[in-house]
Amino acid sequence: MLHTTYIEISESALRNNISYMRDQMSNGARYSMVIKGNAYGHGIETIIPVAERCGIDHFSVFSVAEAQRAIQAISPGGEIMILGWIDHDQLAWAIENGISFYVFTFDRLTAACREARRLKKRARVHLELETGMHRTGFSEAELEKMLRYVNRYSSCFSIEGICTHYAGAESINNYTRIKHQIKQFNLLVRKSAKAGIVPRYRHTACSAAVLRYPETVMDLVRVGIANYGFWPSDELRMNHFIDVEKKGMNPFDPLDRVLSWKSTVMSVNYVPSGEYISYGKTYLTNRDTTIATVPVGYGYGYTRTLSNMGHVLLHGKRVRVIGSVNMNMLVIDATDVKRPKIGDEVVLIGSQGELNISVSSFGDMTNSLNYELLARLPNHIPRKVVE
Repeated sequence: MLHTTYIEISESALRNNISYMRDQMSNGARYSMVIKGNAYGHGIETIIPVAERCGIDHFSVFSVAEAQRAIQAISPGGEIMILGWIDHDQLAWAIENGISFYVFTFDRLTAACREARRLKKRARVHLELETGMHRTGFSEAELEKMLRYVNRYSSCFSIEGICTHYAGAESINNYTRIKHQIKQFNLLVRKSAKAGIVPRYRHTACSAAVLRYPETVMDLVRVGIANYGFWPSDELRMNHFIDVEKKGMNPFDPLDRVLSWKSTVMSVNYVPSGEYISYGKTYLTNRDTTIATVPVGYGYGYTRTLSNMGHVLLHGKRVRVIGSVNMNMLVIDATDVKRPKIGDEVVLIGSQGELNISVSSFGDMTNSLNYELLARLPNHIPRKVVE
């Protein structure tokens, strides 16, 4: 094996998750799969062909760098939308390649217009509106000026979308804030229509909004974390279980994890009781111990905060990480595993036998979100697709 660790991408799991999310949308809205953050750690180049086989032909990225990776993998007829950063120097590339992009400042709006006129090709833009997130977007006070400009230079633009983003649709704590945003968005869309600006798509819904606020499912949805088998929050997951039980059904999780992370045992050694393991003095054996070393460390995204706290699967058993996690290695206590040997499969995330190590279990121990942990998985770890 050339690499010391690898990631498996389950096509059947992705297909199941996309199907479930589609079932939550009654109006046939177009499905844009969000692949920012290296497809939430799953790999942009790996995930796009798999998603296309699942019927997806629209992808959302954050930056030009991600769009340039996506355009190499996408099939003819597919579409890419940039949600965030695009430097003025890259506007021409986006316009020439038919990439649509968010516009949320006059600076970008006027720059896009200049490039479109120079290229004699319309810029495909999504007008982002500020509805209460207070991050990016044209405010209500700026709306009239923005609409006048778009109308004046209408030959420069193809209005692909009018959109906004919700400030935490995954939590009931934000309920009144989200409902205000929905109301504000609809108000600004009506004002835009009166000014003659009617987009191809109205879009506001992320994974959480699709699941909790059906009225936000408009012409297009931007589904992110749910594609990969993760609930936007534990709260939404629990609400699903409660709803299922109310219908007299057994609780089940309709989302399947797409990603598994695996490695192998590189050495097995015996350490007597009373000896320290790995760097420093963070772990002292309290019994005669069989240790196995695994060629994965914080240089691969396995955080040092899991030193003496993390667990992996070996021979279908959950075993503990002992000692400090190194840059390229970690040590596990294999004493209770029958005859561990070099080359044995080690599961860092995923299933082995009857047991499972989840990304959320990492989060519980490190106070990190699923999003953060997934996006932190380095791109140099090879990804391979499995059924």
